[in-house]
Amino acid sequence: MKTSSARETKPHKSSNITWSNSIVTREERCALNKHGSCALWLTGLSGSGKSTIAFAIEKELYRHHINSYVLDGDNIRHGLNRDLAFTEEDRAENIRRIGEVSKLFVDAGMVVIAAFISPNEGDRATVKELFLPHDFIEIYIKCSLEECERRDPKGLYRQARNGSIPNFTGISAPYDVPVNPAITIDTEQLSVEQAVQLVLDYLKLRHDIA
Repeated sequence: MKTSSARETKPHKSSNITWSNSIVTREERCALNKHGSCALWLTGLSGSGKSTIAFAIEKELYRHHINSYVLDGDNIRHGLNRDLAFTEEDRAENIRRIGEVSKLFVDAGMVVIAAFISPNEGDRATVKELFLPHDFIEIYIKCSLEECERRDPKGLYRQARNGSIPNFTGISAPYDVPVNPAITIDTEQLSVEQAVQLVLDYLKLRHDIA
């Protein structure tokens, strides 16, 4: 079952604002970094392996002298999004903010790795629209609900099953499986090393980055 395919764009609450263009371009920043920039958007159920793979990608890119940074769901909620809960509206705002931050990283000439459940297809589509088509790479971290529950690294599924955590994705809230992701990583079949190599091969082929 798909949740809403799009969210209404909220109007600006600020007035009398004007966008200021930097004198330094994205192309110049990429030239300085000696590599291109893009956003890797990892989506999947809790426990699927998003964070593990994201940080492993970051480490491998570092080994290749590629500037990158991981935006992790839990980490972001410790700071930037600490004011947001897990209501449908707050989840949409959580993803909107991360999309905007990711766009800034790409403009800075870096590879940003965003690891978020991001269960709503409409929210992901809204983020994708912020980028040029080749700048946003959606990566589906595929893992069955049964396996995610078996792993349950944070004990969240157990709490969701006993009713302690409402609106939990996969249990009491839906997850929209990506329709046409750039990359699908089945963590029940692939090791972390194999998953990372899959992403690096894609970047090398499509972006000449890795």
